[in-house]
Amino acid sequence: MALLEVKDLHTYFKTKRGTIRAVNGVSYSVEAGKTLGIVGESGSGKSVSAMSIIKLLDGNGYIAGGEIFFNGENLVKIPVNEMAKIRGNEISVIFQEPMTSLNPVFTIEKQVSEPFIIHQGMKKKEAAKKVVEMLNLVRIPNPETVAKQYPHQLSGGMRQRVMIAMALACRPKLLIADEPTTALDVTIQAQILKLMNELKKEIGTSILFITHDLGVINEMADDVAVMYCGEVVEKAPVRTIFGKDTRYSHPYTDGLMFSIPRLDTPTGVRLEAIPGSVPHPLDLPEGCKFAPRCKYATDKCREFAPKLEEVEKGHQVRCFYPEKGVRFNG
Repeated sequence: MALLEVKDLHTYFKTKRGTIRAVNGVSYSVEAGKTLGIVGESGSGKSVSAMSIIKLLDGNGYIAGGEIFFNGENLVKIPVNEMAKIRGNEISVIFQEPMTSLNPVFTIEKQVSEPFIIHQGMKKKEAAKKVVEMLNLVRIPNPETVAKQYPHQLSGGMRQRVMIAMALACRPKLLIADEPTTALDVTIQAQILKLMNELKKEIGTSILFITHDLGVINEMADDVAVMYCGEVVEKAPVRTIFGKDTRYSHPYTDGLMFSIPRLDTPTGVRLEAIPGSVPHPLDLPEGCKFAPRCKYATDKCREFAPKLEEVEKGHQVRCFYPEKGVRFNG
């Protein structure tokens, strides 16, 4: 059985203009010791689906339906006080911007020691020793000195390493990484990804990696779920998504792939962008949600919504025309 299994999840937000269906029937699973990459544009529902797992939703958000099994237990039915024992202990989160995630008025030692004191009942002195151990684990030089410093005294890459140390403090079974490298420059991003892969092997933690960058997914993930307008439009092992001989794909995944700059792209050839933008969640199109932006869309796509169906073993696509050689420009 998978460590995490999300089944037909519906997460909605009540607003003055109506109900936003941010996550609408999403299903995916994360195996023990593996990484699932969730990819999609801003507004596709990636982060909301992940925050639903640990019930960290805005005040107007709620889980309208579905099940979330973690270690065989349905988290949807767990009361808030029990959920607090799981957050930061068995399931941890690394957020996108470390500067806003760390408290500027507390030292690194005080902040990283919190999980040890709250979840493991350690005394301050014992926790302080563990902080130095964790900072050393995430390859921070001079951990004893860094522990006494404040967030503003560290670089962006160092702050993100501190966030990883805090998230891994209690050796969680699942780590949710919500765009952890977006705010970092490319060289630091590569170091953080390498570090996370190394720590995954050392600690055995499963990772739910959320990003809009398919290049990062190729580096990190074992399996991929592509999301668009609150739905999973494609699910497959990473080697299938990036395989040159793959027969099936979703046009949205193709669009994301073609928009990545490549070293072998001939000079003067423009990158192919996906036309238009993600529709407003209160004004979603009938039929396939991607149809208004899809060059292969037909009248059938505009009228009817396709289901997520298996096209080959382990590969699911939500499209009426999943075979690459068969579909033509609509």
